[in-house]
Amino acid sequence: MKAPGSPRRAVVIGAGVAGLASAALLAREGLDVTVYETNPTTGGRAGSLTVESAPGFRWDTGPSWYLMPDAFDHFFRLMGTTTEAELDLVTLDPAYRIYPEGSAPLDVPAGRENTIEMFERIEPGAGGALRTYLDSAADAYRIAVDRFLYTTFSGLRGFTDPDVRTRLGLLGTLLTTPLDAFAARHVRDVRLRQILTYPSVFLASRPGNTPALYHLMSHTDLTQGVRYPRGGFAAVVDAVERVARRSGVDIVTGTRVTGISTGTVTGRPGPAILGRFRRPVSRATGVRVRRPDGHIERVAADLVVSCADLHHTENALLPAELRSYPEKWWGNRNPGPGTVLLMLGVRGELPELAHHTLLFSRDWDTDFDTVFDGAPSVDGLPASRSIYISKPSATDPDVAPEGHENLFVLVPVPADPRIGHGDAYRSHATGLVDDIAEATIRRISERTGIPDLAERVVVRRTLGPADFSERYNSWRGNALGPAHTLRQSAFLRGSNASALVGGLYYAGATTLPGVGVPMCLISAENVIKRVRGDRSPGPLRE
Repeated sequence: MKAPGSPRRAVVIGAGVAGLASAALLAREGLDVTVYETNPTTGGRAGSLTVESAPGFRWDTGPSWYLMPDAFDHFFRLMGTTTEAELDLVTLDPAYRIYPEGSAPLDVPAGRENTIEMFERIEPGAGGALRTYLDSAADAYRIAVDRFLYTTFSGLRGFTDPDVRTRLGLLGTLLTTPLDAFAARHVRDVRLRQILTYPSVFLASRPGNTPALYHLMSHTDLTQGVRYPRGGFAAVVDAVERVARRSGVDIVTGTRVTGISTGTVTGRPGPAILGRFRRPVSRATGVRVRRPDGHIERVAADLVVSCADLHHTENALLPAELRSYPEKWWGNRNPGPGTVLLMLGVRGELPELAHHTLLFSRDWDTDFDTVFDGAPSVDGLPASRSIYISKPSATDPDVAPEGHENLFVLVPVPADPRIGHGDAYRSHATGLVDDIAEATIRRISERTGIPDLAERVVVRRTLGPADFSERYNSWRGNALGPAHTLRQSAFLRGSNASALVGGLYYAGATTLPGVGVPMCLISAENVIKRVRGDRSPGPLRE
């Protein structure tokens, strides 16, 4: 990177996980790196909340499932350290609890063989079917990591490798078969099908629109296992920030990037966009930032990595003539779900809830119709009845005062800022957020057998789609990133480099390879591949 003509100074937009990881890896390459974050703290959607009037409580306000441990391990080794040195991980057992509508709760145990035994008890023959399913998931996961995740899709090696060519027929079937139909081929019991298909929500999608290739997600939770980093995902953010700062990265918060500066150049053909090659007509020369005092400043750089929402980057930070993904490109894209988040402090213990608890409607297609299609819901609110609850106080005594529980509740809703704001960062909620919060607390109370839950809530804070839109510049207020449908997966998801602006790269959940903290770490590594001109698939050498 110190060769003549190579970039020496980089600016990263956004101090979420992808931004911090991109900055750390760029610094490892020898660049001088500055990160600009508009919010007062780092972490982005992987945020953390404390409330002055409720001392002792601390909530994660975003990711809470620690999956794909190999992605974290690889990133930390690249940075000259280890996961063990940076995080204190606890394996959860049970991995999670489900409350199927109309049935008794089920604990999904830690360990592949234990889960196979559980499936067999519920449905004779399902244990063997799950073994086959998980073998297939492990193979799909390996292929994805080796060929389709750690790649920029700027070359064909990932597709021409013999390991892929011998599986083309199988991969074609997995890409064109919906996940719910694929799971139904293996088990009949509705509860077991839901265990195999709920990970589609982690992919910002619904089981009927998610390619069966993503059954690889069952490998991550049922085989690799579910862990919890003590301190929550705030500890993960702190660890990534820590290694970035040790590498010399300068992180500037409370400073908003208002534009990407460019200069006219001629260059070689850029990355393929929708099957075409286009020539960069400009080059990134830095950014314009607004300081906390309102002063606008130009910051020069040899390359820019935007880890902001891709829609915002393209349509707010670039002029119209330099947009690889202009507004019209987004017209028929699926933004994924929005969410209403509840951060609850509850008096007394809640043994009815595990560290991770999922409430499933029996006919959850209705819930998905509400969230993704805007269909009317059963109770008239634009919100799913299938919800996720995290109780980190089950594992971590530092997230709630003694004698209390900490609950984080995620309610999928349509990606629509009109649903409103929560009151986590404002004086009061707006729109329908409070109504959805009240209905959700009632639902948890009824479904889990905690009749006095509402009376025991001592503190409540909420976030809504409008908060995601304003705080994170999230397209349509989505919570996770564009859905992983077939048309929005792999190279069809877009490119991690601008086709029209040389030296402008993208990382984060809204670009390749997709949503989730591990994917954000991988997207940061893919930026390094772009900078190096490395078209090979697979992780970088450690």
